[in-house]
Amino acid sequence: MGNIESFGINTNFEIRHQTMNTLELKNSFHTLIDSINNDSLLMSLYDIMKSRTSTRDGQMWNNLSRLEQEELLLALEESENPETLISNDDMKKKHKKWL
Repeated sequence: MGNIESFGINTNFEIRHQTMNTLELKNSFHTLIDSINNDSLLMSLYDIMKSRTSTRDGQMWNNLSRLEQEELLLALEESENPETLISNDDMKKKHKKWL
């Protein structure tokens, strides 16, 4: 599954999200979905939304082993350190054959 931009959909939700109220956000989301003509992308988005709305908070975390929880916490810590980050361009170059 690619990201939304790889399907030719130009979004800027992070910036817009900060200024929209709930009703505006829902309306924008409906408009975005109505503009998508790619069945694969629609199914992927549906699956994501379905899993997010049917999972209770903490349920996924509680299903992880202690080792998996520790690895995730370490990954989170590393992601917050600018010295350990890799630019998006470098990642694209490194994994170009799979993109």
